[in-house]
Amino acid sequence: MWLAAAAPSLARRLLFLGPPPPPLLLLLLSRSSRRRRRLHSLGLAAMPEKRPFERLPADVSPINYSLCLKPDLLDFTFEGKLEASAQVRQATNQIVMNCADIDIITASYVPEGDEEIHATGFNYQNEDEKVTLSFPSTLQPGTGTLKIDFVGELNDKMKGFYRSKYTTPSGEVRYAAVTQFEATDARRAFPCWDEPAIKATFDISLVVPKDRVALSNMNVIDRKPYPDDENVVEVKFARTPVMSTYLVAFVVGEYDFVETRSKDGVCVRVYTPVGKAEQGKFALEVAAKTLPFYKDYFNVPYPLPKIDLIAIADFAAGAMENWGLVTYRETALLIDPKNSCSSSRQWVALVVGHELAHQWFGNLVTMEWWTHLWLNEGFASWIEYLCVDHCFPEYDIWTQFVSADYTRAQELDALDNSHPIEVSVGHPSEVDEIFDAISYSKGASVIRMLHDYIGDKDFKKGMNMYLTKFQQKNAATEDLWESLENASGKPIAAVMNTWTKQMGFPLIYVEAEQVEDDRLLRLSQKKFCASGPYGGEDCPQWMVPITISTSEDSSHAKMKILMDKPEMNIVLKDVKPDQWVKLNLGTVGFYRTQYSSAMLESLLPGIRDLSLPPVDRLGLQNDLFSLARAGIISTVEVLKVMEAFVNEPNYTVWSDLSCNLGILSTLLSHTDFYEEIQEFVKDVFSPIGERLGWDPRPGEGHLDALLRGLVLGKLGKAGHKATLEEARRRFKDHVEGKQILSADLRSPVYLTVLKHGDGTTLDIMLKLHKQADMQEEKNRIERVLGATLSPELIQKVLTFALSAFFESHPAPSAERTIQQCCENILLNAAWLKRDAESIHQYLLQRKASPPTA
Repeated sequence: MWLAAAAPSLARRLLFLGPPPPPLLLLLLSRSSRRRRRLHSLGLAAMPEKRPFERLPADVSPINYSLCLKPDLLDFTFEGKLEASAQVRQATNQIVMNCADIDIITASYVPEGDEEIHATGFNYQNEDEKVTLSFPSTLQPGTGTLKIDFVGELNDKMKGFYRSKYTTPSGEVRYAAVTQFEATDARRAFPCWDEPAIKATFDISLVVPKDRVALSNMNVIDRKPYPDDENVVEVKFARTPVMSTYLVAFVVGEYDFVETRSKDGVCVRVYTPVGKAEQGKFALEVAAKTLPFYKDYFNVPYPLPKIDLIAIADFAAGAMENWGLVTYRETALLIDPKNSCSSSRQWVALVVGHELAHQWFGNLVTMEWWTHLWLNEGFASWIEYLCVDHCFPEYDIWTQFVSADYTRAQELDALDNSHPIEVSVGHPSEVDEIFDAISYSKGASVIRMLHDYIGDKDFKKGMNMYLTKFQQKNAATEDLWESLENASGKPIAAVMNTWTKQMGFPLIYVEAEQVEDDRLLRLSQKKFCASGPYGGEDCPQWMVPITISTSEDSSHAKMKILMDKPEMNIVLKDVKPDQWVKLNLGTVGFYRTQYSSAMLESLLPGIRDLSLPPVDRLGLQNDLFSLARAGIISTVEVLKVMEAFVNEPNYTVWSDLSCNLGILSTLLSHTDFYEEIQEFVKDVFSPIGERLGWDPRPGEGHLDALLRGLVLGKLGKAGHKATLEEARRRFKDHVEGKQILSADLRSPVYLTVLKHGDGTTLDIMLKLHKQADMQEEKNRIERVLGATLSPELIQKVLTFALSAFFESHPAPSAERTIQQCCENILLNAAWLKRDAESIHQYLLQRKASPPTA
């Protein structure tokens, strides 16, 4: 499952806010306090207590579900009939299943070759979402059929079997019936053994209006009139492979589709809202390339005859990997050739790559319990980049990974309110809280480090061993480590346990000494903390794969070691005194590096002359910025390094630099020298802005478009006069219909005019939002609304954004995110107090003596 874009975006923005807390955060905190009763005196909310939990008894288990559902799209109810082939393993007079928001009408059990036994009682345990069916006589060991008739509600909770509102091309509001079962909501659609390890096959039938599309995991094998109603048909689907309940899916609604076949003969379809089939073509192209890529990489064929990708109007997650029927929110699947920006195309490619990876890693082989969820999501979050790099090498996607996932994970994992990658899960209600950046982004980052440590050949060999051994079964994290260990001969479990079972990551301090023709390096590791140097006893240790490069060959490792102790000395042979030495080639190892002053000084020319590779320039700057935030080095030193990026051509390096300067700008936003930091931003970004200009040149590509939008947005937000004037001119032409803005320029222009606009500008933006037909355009506008400065307009934006939404939709899974926000506010207050004056003096000095290019 792909996390929704909005939630991480909100969290990321809130995490770095300096004092005073903005109204939105205060609102969230106050509502959190009502849910959690109180906040600690330091502003950190207590974590929810773990609920007692027992998994389902093992005395009865399913073999096959024969399931027929009849949704009513007007009354928002559904009728269901279940006949489940089951195995009674030990004599019992009751069957315990998962069941939530469902009313059972009748239930019976028919032992094979014996008479039907009707259940005499249904005991619902609503808190545990279970039902116990009681029988008047003992069910003997053997096989039989469990029959249940039931009814349920097509709810509006975006989980289980729910209704999704959409508008037809003629403007009529209608509803589709769709599903979202991960983690534990299949039980809202039918009584079942709703645990990932309790696998079975499924024969699904849907009774639906004949003018609606009906989809499920497998291909349609029969479609016939329904006996009682000529306007209704019964659609039967082929039997599924053995699979977990959370991967079952069905959709009933009105859709168009585009179709192709992969080179392996798999039927690939992308379903879109009616009239928007054209917007499914890009995702179709990506999916058709992706399936053969994964088949070749895993050396395991895709096991189903078809794969459908469908855009759902109301969808809580970003996407969901249901086997053979992958569901997406519209912005994660649909691309309008004229109105979608370059970043949206990239986003769709990554999400499609992520969900299709799950068809093997997660669906074919499934985690035994939710404790191992991180592996499911972390692996998919890593290999999606491998896939996109294969499909679109021009995206330079691995450099973007470092900025989007690796550094984001490190920011969170340096907090006291982080958690280990692998969290022991008891009650499934705890699952939502670990669907976070640690599971996804840190998980992906340590898998990337592991892949580099093992090497691609042995990694692929180990993956094939794992998928072949456990296909249609369940596995734990340790099973993958064993397969990779067998393939590589390296101590995978010992290494990876230090990364998955304890939170945090190390700071590697390195200093060097020239010894004749060799370079002696002294390395030490300590836990990196956002609050400053680690001061506790019994400092955790990691087994760290470390790569070392030199200026002799900046793109290849001169030495690779496994640092398995607190301190190590290393001798690099044949390194001349004038050559630089750098740790963490490619910014692959999940650690930060602090160099001695002399080593750092020798690396800085590599930024200016671009002899350091882009991802290493990014990693060096990001490490320094994080060290400054933690109070380990001075922020002024980082500002000096940032000025060395004046010749930087790489989009992702600029993106990370922009993010860090944005954090610093926010930190200083309530100081009396805020304008000085904006001048610094303008000085850093003006040269690249002038080189790029406003309009694309012949021969430019994907990354040029991303860079132009980033730089113009940064300059416009900082109040760069020429950029502001041009943005206002182009916005006026766009609103009046004279010259429509290209999709790649809309975000920076919207941001600029709103930041420096008034109530009229905001009203125009809200009008554009209302008129927008594409969800991407609506989201684009929503993301910039917070740029407005006036307190009255901020309140108007809050009213528009929240609509009092959280009052009726509590979000307990946001508790940890709110704690992280609180912790960051305290850390930022300390940072401001510590460095504000020195930053101010540096900016004044710089203003008096401007640097020469």
